Amino acid sequence: MHDNCAPIPAAAARRPVFVGVDVGGTSIKIGLVDDDGRTISRTQIATNESRGPQDAVERTHAGINAELAASGLEWDEIAAVGLGTPGSMDIPRGLILEPPNMPHWRNFPLRDALATLCGKPVAFANDANAAAYGEFWIGSGRDFSSMVMVTLGTGVGGGIILDGVSLDGEHSFGSELGHVMIDQRADARLCVWGGGRGQLEAYASASAVVARAGEAMDEGAATSARERIAAGESLSPLMLAEEAEKGDAFSEQIILETAEHLSVGVVNVVHTVDPGIVIIGGAMNFGGHAWAIGRKFMAHLKAEFKKRAYGVVQETPIEYASLGSNAGYLGAAGIARAASHRSN
Repeated sequence: MHDNCAPIPAAAARRPVFVGVDVGGTSIKIGLVDDDGRTISRTQIATNESRGPQDAVERTHAGINAELAASGLEWDEIAAVGLGTPGSMDIPRGLILEPPNMPHWRNFPLRDALATLCGKPVAFANDANAAAYGEFWIGSGRDFSSMVMVTLGTGVGGGIILDGVSLDGEHSFGSELGHVMIDQRADARLCVWGGGRGQLEAYASASAVVARAGEAMDEGAATSARERIAAGESLSPLMLAEEAEKGDAFSEQIILETAEHLSVGVVNVVHTVDPGIVIIGGAMNFGGHAWAIGRKFMAHLKAEFKKRAYGVVQETPIEYASLGSNAGYLGAAGIARAASHRSN
């Protein structure tokens, strides 16, 4: 993980300071970040989704105040706040529209509610776009002027940064790479959210990996994962990665097939925007570089990408993300920094 995630003393921070807020379905991460992208202080609070967005905004503001006090910083040292949220949104109007799994957060002016309490400009972004910007600013993409990030989790998210600008799109739906079409057949897989047929998310998300593996096991596939399921564990990508590490051929096959599906989506976006680098992030990385199966997954993804990509972009680097779960608040702060610098 990049050393920008290790907090530094406020005295060593380069001013101005930015606040990054990363809203998730279960928790909200808050970080104070200096102008070089170094974390001064960070905390995490429960989202308490059922209590609604206004309650969460008020507790977020209280959390920022607590971090400022603990760090010895004042509000006048804060230039701007960055806010990343999941789901559909209207970025120009600052509205969170219909985030999945957050039914009490519908059509709410989240940006302005936070700006009112903080008394600072708030830059609003999709959570995956924010995470991508974090990797672009100080993570695996920091040496490039443009990049694509694909996040593999319960669903598949994405972020596209072109010449330093996050691609939000006309309807605040830009960079939704999980909805790239990779299979046009009438019987193509359906996304677990009940959405599009044949989309990348239906093949390469954690939900899809579990569904594909479960279907193969129902058809009699031999795997050591059966023993763990029989003992009461739930089938998961982590379980498959652990079994693949122990030599289970079935688990490895499912993971490498996931790399093949992902390669089609990556080729589509590389052929569209020609980025300097593609970064693979999210919670489902099969152990990343630290595990043999994670290294096999990446090697297979690169090989399948090269097999399908047009000649001049075949050597586009593909790497794992480096900021982990901190990418969201760091990227939100980075987007606020970029907006602040543009306005000055």
